[in-house]
Amino acid sequence: MAEAAASGRLGAGGRFGSLCADWLRERLGASLVLLTPSCAAALELSAALAELGPGDEAVVPSFTHPATAVAVAKTGAVPVFADIAPDVLGLDPAAVEAATTPRTRAIMPTHYAGVACDMPALAELASRHGLALIEDAAHGLCAELGGRQLGGIGDAGCFSFDHAKNVTCGEGGALAVNREDWVERAQVLGDRGTNRAEFERGEASAYTWVGLGAAALPGELAAAYLWGQLEVAEEIVRERLTAWAMYHERLAPAEAAGTLVRPVAPADRRHDGHIYYVVMPDEHERDRAIERLADAGVQAAFHFVPLHSSPAGRRYGRAAGTLEVTDDVAARLLRLPIWPGLTEADVERVVGALVDAARPRASQARA
Repeated sequence: MAEAAASGRLGAGGRFGSLCADWLRERLGASLVLLTPSCAAALELSAALAELGPGDEAVVPSFTHPATAVAVAKTGAVPVFADIAPDVLGLDPAAVEAATTPRTRAIMPTHYAGVACDMPALAELASRHGLALIEDAAHGLCAELGGRQLGGIGDAGCFSFDHAKNVTCGEGGALAVNREDWVERAQVLGDRGTNRAEFERGEASAYTWVGLGAAALPGELAAAYLWGQLEVAEEIVRERLTAWAMYHERLAPAEAAGTLVRPVAPADRRHDGHIYYVVMPDEHERDRAIERLADAGVQAAFHFVPLHSSPAGRRYGRAAGTLEVTDDVAARLLRLPIWPGLTEADVERVVGALVDAARPRASQARA
């Protein structure tokens, strides 16, 4: 960051921005990567690339961050909420098929906790119906499906580098464009609707306004901080996976006893240890566990409130089907603390507190 500050170029397009974009592009096999101020900004750019607009629909999970649906709604299109698969908690291809109508223009799956959705099935569905496939890979940097990086499988992939992600620059994101025919429009959209990229390559005689766009590129200080993180991204993921595996091993007896359900990570999907969660027997048990863990000095939390039941979700979108899995999982899911360097003693403390929290209090047992 000191080097970036000393360079005198703090705007977008500096050395560190290029290093980050190139690292991501080469890793993903993308045609183009644009750094963005957030994953939300990347999602909005991808919705514009898919040419969503009034009268259109895009199928999104209800169990995801609101930014995914907001990106659709801001174009005037309707986010259609589909149910998730009960194992990996990503879009269920059968639910997406049922939600698809003649107005559908895109499918936007979220790779929850860095575990890949069933992308082959979603890609087949998208191809059959002529739909754009846009990956919300906010949780999925360095995660893979069948040897392919998440975010590099669909037409576009959107990443987050906010303060809670494995790799961070405080606030930030990236858009991976995986279609050559989207590259030129993506450059215009990301740089205020101008032809700056074409002009800087010497392919245009003047720098000018050529279309709609946004100020969607972060400055060099943020890029410099991000580059320091990307240089050790694999090390960060290894440490998180170590903590994830410790949780998974130590919570196996609790799952066998029916106290909770552990997350699923299929053998063909390399996740990134972004989240370790458990699913409790019911909402009451989940909320009680949060309270008792807090009493023990352990911060744990639930996650997304289903978008189809949110005020804005009801206003701007619609639900396809009953979304029973989404409602069930959202009411019972509990996230445990995880970060690089989490020690075995830390994990033992959390697991002990969680198992204790799942037992009835003595007074309650007597009652």
